[in-house]
Amino acid sequence: MSAVPAALAKAFAQLADRAVLRVLGKSIGITLALFAGLGAGVYFGLAAVIESYGYDGEWAGLAAVVLVPLAMWLLFRIVALAVLQFFADEVVAAVEARHYPALASTAKPLPFRRDLANSVKGLARALGYNLLALPVAGLLVFTGIGPALVFLVVNAVLLGRELTDMAWLRHCGAGEGAERANPAGRTERFLLGAVIAGLMLVPFAGLIAPVLGAAAGTHLVLRRLNRQEAGA
Repeated sequence: MSAVPAALAKAFAQLADRAVLRVLGKSIGITLALFAGLGAGVYFGLAAVIESYGYDGEWAGLAAVVLVPLAMWLLFRIVALAVLQFFADEVVAAVEARHYPALASTAKPLPFRRDLANSVKGLARALGYNLLALPVAGLLVFTGIGPALVFLVVNAVLLGRELTDMAWLRHCGAGEGAERANPAGRTERFLLGAVIAGLMLVPFAGLIAPVLGAAAGTHLVLRRLNRQEAGA
């Protein structure tokens, strides 16, 4: 468990690196642009529907003010992680170069098609598992905190897997067995996922959380690989 705080500390210290800052800027910019597009789409869509019923289209603005922040709160983790998948290699490579130069020489950057496939698969998993969690959260709504805990656990599992796979896929070769063979422990992955899922609920901190998590996940994976090679 102590590996997770150490990985997060190292990842945070590297946020000022140029390579990491570039990814941070691109991922934040694209994520916000997607939500801006969503906001515009919601506004014009609602305006058309409201006006078709003979009401003032200005009500669409009020509805968008309510619905778009709600959509951002519900979908931010999913969209931000899907966007980060396209630039994950850059974050992982920066951590490898600074902390694990021997492993960096054996890494195999992922082609764009595989990055796209991983992003789509991750997006589908996130949407699927969160939808499956909805009935459970609904049953616990009377507890107040129950639904939040359900989604925290679900997203901790999902994020822990995605954030460590970003590094592992550069070292494991092709194949679906990569996920099963991920050397980062399940407890470490869950704890990392829980921390990042929590950070993504915090204003502003949520913008850097995916990149911070990707860097920390890289440390968890490459630390284990270093140990395995040393013991070989």
